[in-house]
Amino acid sequence: MYKKVLIPLDGSDLAEGALAQVRGLAEGGYVGEVVLLSVIDIPSLYLAEGVDFNALKNDQFNKFQKYLVDLQAKLSAKGIKVKTEILEGRAAQAIVDYARQNGVDLIVIATHGYTGMKKLMFGSVALRVLHESPAPVLLIRPEFRRT
Repeated sequence: MYKKVLIPLDGSDLAEGALAQVRGLAEGGYVGEVVLLSVIDIPSLYLAEGVDFNALKNDQFNKFQKYLVDLQAKLSAKGIKVKTEILEGRAAQAIVDYARQNGVDLIVIATHGYTGMKKLMFGSVALRVLHESPAPVLLIRPEFRRT
């Protein structure tokens, strides 16, 4: 049994593909608690353009808070114990640090399916989490998503 399962979410439909996998595990009695985690990752590029960092951060926080609370309600209605977290920082590092500091037993993360040049340009949060995680990582590819 996985006592604590972490699901990093960025607000995209692709990222939500991980939820179906965790629902299946939870329905089978393999999950104690689910943590839905979003990371506010504001590139320094915005700072150079004179954008109000605090307003941007607050806007992202409010967006993620509403998003995670909605998902929490849906999962809780299915009898799954769920908590939400919003962190600030670089996404992959924040996910790994949270897992390490909070005794996470499994990370379930959807990949966005980037390949080639797009993967080089945008990097891969899922790949970095896979390589640095203190816990097992279940990668969900876009073509294998279940709803």
